[in-house]
Order: sequence, then structure tokens, then C-alpha cells
Amino acid sequence: MRTGPHNALTDVLGLRVGHASLTGPGALSGTTVVVSPPGGVVAGVDVRGFAPGTRETDLLDPRRMVQRVDAVVFTGGSAFGLSAVTGVMERLEAAGAGFPVPGGVVPIVPAAAVFDLGRGGDLQARPEAATGAAAFDAASEGPVAQGAVGAGTGAVVGGLKGGVGTASAVLDGGAVVAALVVVDSVGSAVDPGSGVLHGARAGLPGEFPDVAVDQAGLAALRAAAAAASPAPAPAPGNATTLAVVATDVTMDKAGCAALAGMGHDGLARALAPAPAATDGRTVFGLSTAVRPAPEPLELFTVQAVAADVVSRAVAHALLAAATVTTAAGTFRSYAETVIGSVSD
Repeated sequence: MRTGPHNALTDVLGLRVGHASLTGPGALSGTTVVVSPPGGVVAGVDVRGFAPGTRETDLLDPRRMVQRVDAVVFTGGSAFGLSAVTGVMERLEAAGAGFPVPGGVVPIVPAAAVFDLGRGGDLQARPEAATGAAAFDAASEGPVAQGAVGAGTGAVVGGLKGGVGTASAVLDGGAVVAALVVVDSVGSAVDPGSGVLHGARAGLPGEFPDVAVDQAGLAALRAAAAAASPAPAPAPGNATTLAVVATDVTMDKAGCAALAGMGHDGLARALAPAPAATDGRTVFGLSTAVRPAPEPLELFTVQAVAADVVSRAVAHALLAAATVTTAAGTFRSYAETVIGSVSD
């Protein structure tokens, strides 16, 4: 097994990813869009936690009529930020993509939001339709920007700066499994005893730097996390981690939902304590269905790898995130605190 050429969600051929972040005083939020290839992708979802902020997830129930989606949106701004979906839908409608109806199309765009309200200092600085449109316009099949971008702009993980992360795997038979995460959680991505990222343990050879954290580094990590707590860091009831897991093997909606469930296992391995009532989490499963339906052994492998790519994506999000200072506080990055790479 190896990574794809970008080690990103876009290694699943046809998927495009775009980000847009808010700018200006008091802003620390944004939107990320995963755009499907023409004709859409099969999708399922697994929503957990006490207070999910979602849109159109009921359509992904295998009992519902719609079989394919045209995009998936992740956004900051809590429920307010779901208005970013409108901008994505308008772009898709203009391109003629969506569910056919008399006289036009209705784009199918499931979405989920993270709770980053006020982390930039202004509670009303949150994504809107124009943010979604900008993320759509930025979408490409190339490398995916990670860290404090798009929907991960205001994310915080256990007191450290969170963000967007992505990873991929190409199986021996050629099938691709990839994930993109927006990590915003009460739980920590860091092993408190060693200072190593939990998700890095699932890494492929040479994927992550060898990090040996001494006692001074551990103390710095604890101090950085404590400085952001309890506010405006995530607190129980207002933290959410989002993920999308995609593959090019053929799956139906139920199979995609099962793939999403394996993504939750990846989150549980990468964040501790494991996401529970304190952390909302929504995982989408996508299939571009360009490869044949897997035989049982390949299906088991795809599902197992799905958990690993999510864990790896969480680690990449922490490594890519940069320290951010706003009117609401300072959120130190893992890399700057432990590895010593200075970021603005």
C-alpha cells in the first residue's frame, strides 16, 4: 500500500476540493467544498453526537430516492454557516448539475458545520452564500491545502490549533481510499505521555516526521492547551469534527454509510478521549463507482483502510496548522510548540 500522488482526497479521481476563508477583523472561519465529478457520487452518512449541525443528511438514508450527490460542504459558523451551501448550489445549478426537475435541476448538497463562533472575536463573522461560492470556484483536482484553511480556519483541538487534514491510500489492486477531515474537538490529538500525535501511528513509511518530545516539549504542550482553555477553546457541546471518506470502488448508499462508520473508528483512534457526547462528529462516505464492486476480502480491506486514512488525516491537520492569534485569544500550533517550526 502507498499514498496517492497528492496524499489527499483528490487522489480519488474526479473529486475536487476548494477552500474559502473569511478575512477582516474578528473573522476566523470559512468553508470547504468537495465537488463531485459530472453525474455525482453515491453517498452515505453517519452522524453522531448530541448537537449536529447538518443539512440534507436525511436524503442519504438508503430508503430515500436520491442516489447521488453533487457536492459535500463543510463550514464554520455553526448552523448560521450552513447558508454557505446556497452559494455552492447556485454554482452547480448554473452548470446544470443536480437532480432533474421540470424546467431545471436541484443540486443535491449535504453539509455539516463546526462550532467556531466567536473564535476570531466577532460572533457575527461567519460564512454565507458568497463564501460557499468562493470555495466552489477554488475547487481543483490537485493538492489540497491543509491546516487553518476553509472550514478548519477556526478549528481548535484539545486547546491546540486544529484545521483541515487529508490523506489517501492506494491498495495493491489499485483501488483508492482517501479522507478529508475538519478537526475541532474537546479531545486531544496528542498522546499526553509521549507528545506524539495519535493519528501518526497509522502513517505509512516516511509519511510523518519522527518526533521525540522531551519533558520540556510535553510541558510546552500542556501550557499551550491550558492557555486556550476553557474559553474560547472547544467546550462540551460546542465542538465538532467532520470527515469525508471516499473510494473509487462501487458501493451503494448503505455501503457508503458503512464506510462512514469506519471513518468514526479512525476519529476514535486519533482523538482522546474518543469522541463522545462532548463532541459532535459527522462522517460522509462517498463512492465514485468507477471500479467494480469489491469482493468480500477487498471490501474488508477498503473499510479497514478507511479508518486509517481518517486517523492519518487528523495528524496532517495538526501538523499543518499554524498558530493563530485573534481578539479572542491565541491558539498555538502543535508544530510550533513541539517541532519548533515557526508559523505566523
